[in-house]
Amino acid sequence: MLKINRITKRFKEKCAVNGLSFSVEKGEVFALLGSNGAGKTTTIKMILGLLHPDEGTIALDKGVTTGYSPDTPYFPPFLTGRETLEYYGAVSGMKKAERRKQAGELLSLVGLEDSKTKVSRYSKGMIQRLAVAQSLLGDPDLLILDEPTAGLDAMGRIEMIQLIARLKKAGKTIVLNSHILGDIEQVCDRGIIMKNGTVLTEWDKSADNGGRTLQEIFIETIGGIE
Repeated sequence: MLKINRITKRFKEKCAVNGLSFSVEKGEVFALLGSNGAGKTTTIKMILGLLHPDEGTIALDKGVTTGYSPDTPYFPPFLTGRETLEYYGAVSGMKKAERRKQAGELLSLVGLEDSKTKVSRYSKGMIQRLAVAQSLLGDPDLLILDEPTAGLDAMGRIEMIQLIARLKKAGKTIVLNSHILGDIEQVCDRGIIMKNGTVLTEWDKSADNGGRTLQEIFIETIGGIE
């Protein structure tokens, strides 16, 4: 579904992504792993077309639609969650009846059924849930979730991981960036561990991995916790 071929992105003297290659197959949950500054978010922005690679190519299968939940989402504070989703639905060209229907369904899906609370009163975790709901508007084929469990309490994290698992079961393809390796190990099929914009190693949950957990592989690969 998604093929990344030797992409490079520079910002003045800094090379944020350097010759990066990987592919994501339809129906899998793929992880981008690495310490802060590894190039994960820059890679996501290039996949979305928000940034353009200086070198290399990014190819999506024909007709594939995408949804995006950013790592630091922001929504107009004077709107409610429902109003927010209906607004983004309108911006994307959805008909009124359909965006109303989807807004209700998606808010229920992420546990934000209260239609009267303004976003200004949302906790960080509630904002994160709303961002995931927004990413699902229009029923996209490919979801790109940048730190979807950030700011969630223990139960919220569990519910979010369960939601991602349900989306996978429903046939969604997901690219997931998270620093919480336990969450990644639960829900992802494969992934790459990055440092300084390059791939250090690939991880596959179905492989033997020598009996090592993802956390052990990550620490061995990166060379210690940074």
